[in-house]
Amino acid sequence: MNAQKFIAVLLLVAGALGLGYGGFSYTKETHEADLGPIQLSVDEKKYVNVPIWAGIGMITVGGLLLVMGRKA
Repeated sequence: MNAQKFIAVLLLVAGALGLGYGGFSYTKETHEADLGPIQLSVDEKKYVNVPIWAGIGMITVGGLLLVMGRKA
């Protein structure tokens, strides 16, 4: 599999996941304090929305890359 097909498939999968889930979340460790033997940390959960147009755009570009790769 060449690089163009790999990127096309990656874009198709990412676009489909973006449309299906609408975004993703991650955990960020924001504050940390050491008070002698006690260690405190705060984990902050963040959510990133993936716009519908971005998902559709990734699917479109991935499809075009697959089609153009076959013609070349």
